[in-house]
Amino acid sequence: MLWAGRMRLGSSGIFVGILLVLVHTAAACEFGPVPDRATGIVCRMTKPAALLSTVNQETAQVIQAAFRNANFPNITGERSVRLLGKVAYGLSNIQVNDLSIEQSEVELKENDAIDIAIKNVTAVFKGTLTYGYAGAWFLQLFHSVDFEIESSIDLQINIKLMCQEDQVAADASDCYLSFHKLTLHLQGDKEPGWLKQLFTDFISFTLKFVLKREVCNEINYLAQVLANYVHDLAANFVRDEDIGLDISLASDPLIKANYLESHHKGLVMYKNYSDVFSDSVFSPSLLSESRMLYFWLSEHILNSLASAAFLDERLVMNISGKKLQALFEIEDTEVQQKAVQLIFQGTSYNDSVAKVWSLTHPEISLQPEGTVVKSLVAVEINIFPPGEESLMVLYMEKEITVTIQAAYAEKKLILQPLDSRIEFKVFKWAADPSENDQSIRNFLQKMISVVGIPEVISRIEPALTSLMNSKGLHLFEIRNPEIITRQGYLIVQLDFSFPNHLLLDFLQKGF
Repeated sequence: MLWAGRMRLGSSGIFVGILLVLVHTAAACEFGPVPDRATGIVCRMTKPAALLSTVNQETAQVIQAAFRNANFPNITGERSVRLLGKVAYGLSNIQVNDLSIEQSEVELKENDAIDIAIKNVTAVFKGTLTYGYAGAWFLQLFHSVDFEIESSIDLQINIKLMCQEDQVAADASDCYLSFHKLTLHLQGDKEPGWLKQLFTDFISFTLKFVLKREVCNEINYLAQVLANYVHDLAANFVRDEDIGLDISLASDPLIKANYLESHHKGLVMYKNYSDVFSDSVFSPSLLSESRMLYFWLSEHILNSLASAAFLDERLVMNISGKKLQALFEIEDTEVQQKAVQLIFQGTSYNDSVAKVWSLTHPEISLQPEGTVVKSLVAVEINIFPPGEESLMVLYMEKEITVTIQAAYAEKKLILQPLDSRIEFKVFKWAADPSENDQSIRNFLQKMISVVGIPEVISRIEPALTSLMNSKGLHLFEIRNPEIITRQGYLIVQLDFSFPNHLLLDFLQKGF
């Protein structure tokens, strides 16, 4: 396994980070002659997930924000009316109140667009109406009166998918507003009915045009800003200090009637480390459509992350005190007592430290039975007798191969070690060489297999869980996640509920 006391980046964190990217996808980019071969990560969002992201409360908040934040200009006009001469009017300080959305529908058009239909958007527009008459024989000063406009609107948005600078972009400029109701009320309906009818006729066409233009412009702007915002969230999610993943697009996404699918490079970025990948084994048939979200990860990504973690000196762990005692006192036998006495020479566990680190970067192989990790590991034990200098009493190098199964439950990453193989390469200690018998070696091998490996895994599990939660993973309601390993790749499949706060926080901060 990864000997990673400081390991803070893992595959489970990656798949949730890419989940954020999939809120929008992209198309029409320039790629190489065989773009699929450079695919390290694939994300598939099925129609139920797309529908959820459309009808949930947060999307309703986005549409409401588009209405409220639209910059409605003053509307002015002038008409000639028999007997009255010219009638001039102006609507100013237009604001939206009491906005609600009744229903939303989503439709995936294969290789075209995502159609979102927002049914029966009811809104009340408020502002000030200024009007006056300018006849041939007289001039009357303008009057002002507050107004309300009750409206019922259907909203149709066709989101085109495209790519800008190798990242996600969304074009929602194909937007339509259909008005079922547009009723003008002057202040308290105190004005004569003919005045209300007069201005309703004058301004209704212009008002519909302005509302459509400004609301659709705001939705398009918001879609683009949200795409950038989500991309930045995802990029931050798959980065920890100097280690990150390149989530730029590797090829054109697929849009099918039942799912969206996007392909990402997934190359590891770390200082001067150069990651190259051009041998992907991905095929669309590897993923199904029964769950809401699917993530496919190449074995190459995990190996590259292990290399970066090794170069960043993260695969190091120190054990002392009660943890060290638990390792060496797994059984109360004569062999165990003899080994403890020979190694620690009567020194307290609190005055002893075991350092465990990886000598080379671990090799990771994904197989049907689990994730196989092979690593050359060193263990060094130093004691600090009171009043004396520190002394290295044991040093050994061993090649460890462990098969691990991963799961995610109750908002925690779970790593379950299965079979393990240990082969000693170097064995040195300060005891009399004549005491270096096979029985003590066997004890140490058992100690490493039974207690040592689980101890390292127990350190990695909370570290990775903490990392993923710091990025917001715990805010998602993830249901029945499955992590499936096959030869050369990993599949994560799950259902989910979007966290309530993310888009609301974004909208509150302004855009």
